[in-house]
Amino acid sequence: MKDVQNISDDRGIAIQNVGVSDVRLPFLIKTKAESLQSVLATISLTVDLPKEYKGTHMSRFIEILSEWSQKPVSYREMELILMDTINKLDAEHAQMDIKFKYFIEKIAPISKLRSMLDVDCLFSAQLTKGKSLDFILGVNVPFTSLCPCSKEISRYGAHNQRGLMKVKIKNVDGQFIWIEDLVALMEAEGSCPIYPLLKREDEKYVTEHAYENAKFVEDVLRDLVLSLRQQKSIRWFEVQCENYESIHNHSAYAKHVENLSS
Repeated sequence: MKDVQNISDDRGIAIQNVGVSDVRLPFLIKTKAESLQSVLATISLTVDLPKEYKGTHMSRFIEILSEWSQKPVSYREMELILMDTINKLDAEHAQMDIKFKYFIEKIAPISKLRSMLDVDCLFSAQLTKGKSLDFILGVNVPFTSLCPCSKEISRYGAHNQRGLMKVKIKNVDGQFIWIEDLVALMEAEGSCPIYPLLKREDEKYVTEHAYENAKFVEDVLRDLVLSLRQQKSIRWFEVQCENYESIHNHSAYAKHVENLSS
C-alpha cells in the first residue's frame, strides 16, 4: 500500500514537535520502597519532522508506548523510551510528558491511622541525538496555610485555607530525588500538611499546629526555596504556590525560578 507519510513536501517547513497527545495508558512507576505503583498516565510523545516529509508515522508512537507501559519507569527508562522513539522514527529529537496521580501513605499525627494522599506528578523529558537527557520531575502537593495578618488583628481565631505547591526540578547529572522525598520536603513548608483521614484528636492537633505556624503564600514560597537550595541533587527548580482564599473570591499566588548550577 502507498505510504503517504513519506511523500515529499515542498512547503519547506520543518515541524519541531509532531506526534501523539492525551494517550491514556497504565504505567508502572518505581517507588522509594523499591516496589512498583501502577498509575493511569496521560502521555504526550513527539519528535521533530524534517521539511522534506509530509507526515510522521503515528502508529509507531502508540506501539512504543504500549510496549513500555508494561515496564517499570523512572529517570533512566525515560531516556531509553526517547532513544527508542528517535531510532524507530528516524528523528533527531524526541520529547515525552507523563502526567499521573501518585499515592503517598499518610499517618495521622495523633491517632496514627493510615490513609493515602494523591498528588499530581509529571515526568517530562527531552532527548537530542548526541546530547544528554533533559529531565524534569514535577510534583503538586496540597497544604494548609493560616493567615498571619488575620491571626494578628483578630481577638480570636484566624482564617485559613487549602493551598497548592507546584514544584518542578532538574537533577544534577547522575543524581535523583524520589517523589516521596520531594513531597515530604514540600509539606514541611506549609502551615500544616494535608491528611485524608483525621479523627477528633488529629483535627485538634492540625488546627493548633497551623495556628502556631501562620504563613503568607510568600512565606511558604520563600521557605520552600530555601529548602530546595539545600538539596545537592537539584540544579534547577521552579516553584509556584497558590492559596485558595477562604475570605476572598480570588487566590493568592507566588512564583520563583532559580538555576543552582550557575
